[in-house]
Amino acid sequence: MSALETTKTVAVVGAGTMGAGIAQLAAAAGHPVVLFDAFEGAAEKGKAGVDKGLDKLVSRGKMTAETKAALLARIRLASDISEVAEASLVVEAIIENLEIKRELFASLENLVASDTILATNTSSISVTAIARELKHPQRFLGMHFFNPAPVMKLVEVISGVATDAGAAEMIYDTAQNWGKIAVHAKSTPGFIVNRVARPYYAEALRLCEEQVASPATLDALLTGAGGFRLGPFALMDLIGNDVNYAVSESVFNAYYQEPRFRPSIMQLELVNAGRLGRKSGRGFYDYADDATLAQAALENADSNAEAADIKLSGGFDIDGVVVEQTTGVTAAARAKTLGKPVIVLDLNKGTGTSVVGFACSTNVEDETVSKLVAGLAAQDIKAVRLPDWPGLVVMRTVAMLANEGYEANMQGVASFEAIDNAMKYGVNYPKGPIEWANEIGLANVLAVLDGIYHLTRDPRYRAALSLRLAADNH
Repeated sequence: MSALETTKTVAVVGAGTMGAGIAQLAAAAGHPVVLFDAFEGAAEKGKAGVDKGLDKLVSRGKMTAETKAALLARIRLASDISEVAEASLVVEAIIENLEIKRELFASLENLVASDTILATNTSSISVTAIARELKHPQRFLGMHFFNPAPVMKLVEVISGVATDAGAAEMIYDTAQNWGKIAVHAKSTPGFIVNRVARPYYAEALRLCEEQVASPATLDALLTGAGGFRLGPFALMDLIGNDVNYAVSESVFNAYYQEPRFRPSIMQLELVNAGRLGRKSGRGFYDYADDATLAQAALENADSNAEAADIKLSGGFDIDGVVVEQTTGVTAAARAKTLGKPVIVLDLNKGTGTSVVGFACSTNVEDETVSKLVAGLAAQDIKAVRLPDWPGLVVMRTVAMLANEGYEANMQGVASFEAIDNAMKYGVNYPKGPIEWANEIGLANVLAVLDGIYHLTRDPRYRAALSLRLAADNH
């Protein structure tokens, strides 16, 4: 089934930031658009917001004034919901409340044609549950955009239990036609992105609770070595700790208290204290104008120290000390196995790395550490000395992201390709978790998870069966 023809009308119900953005996308693709909001003046405000946003594109030379005028002309404001009756696709972008959404779609079903597709932009509510009372649930699905909709590339196309495969394929093609990266997913808690992303926050919080490193240090490692655009603590402050915690708790409860999704008491305490992040002026970081900027705990490079020849991929020697990349085994355990002192390096992105974490077995001399730090500094790379912890920071985080990706795929939520695309284009990860795991080596990812589980016996580190089988087959 091909994409919705651009001659067909798209209706958007809900003219807030998301709804207005979706209306802009549909109009930019050439569709006539009907924009409706139940609150008086909201649709006008939504279209005015689109106008203002397009003005910026025109001023930067990315859109002509004529193109802008034509786009806006295709967006018609509706004063009554009955005006959506002409639409071939209706996208809902209203409050995240199951009963209110059910009521809306029940009324829409009586207004539109029998072949009109009904879509919800919900980010957290079961698509199947919303469709339960519909007479024709086969034409209902999720069309989950990311904020801001005109900018973010991803659209999750969510199929409920009753969704017709042809309808899902049409919306997939339509999203692609609108310039988006579309992915198919099954209606399960968190869909792809909000589920697979949980370890990015959860492991950072857990590492902080375990006193492995401070928020600033963990953020520096995950951006400087991992290549993530924003560290988890800065990101939680941006999202709002109340919002991020609520999503974590929702996914945790939706999966019947699955330990992998266990929320953090540390984050809960910040919420209890009203430290919600940027919007409240303080979260993990202090955003007051006179606040001291939190600094990562970096090693000072000794200008007099001999600089070791560093290979970021690991596997070299400094003064008889083995330096290798972590695979989840502690430096102490590796030293016992090899009969030599050991330094383990955290996972890093190689070229472009600006920060690297490392840990030492107990018998590594300070002089050797100085040579390591000086060698890194010679490559403009800062060093962070970590406790001898299994998986360190970046490797542990990526292993858990990959594990969740394998678990989601095993449960039929989405294909490996969809999972990778969802994380790259929905939350701007430097690599898809499945792609990353294959690059690291599935056996290494499994070793990290097994190593942490062996020491903690925490079931959150239980490896996905599909990951274990895939590692065995490689």
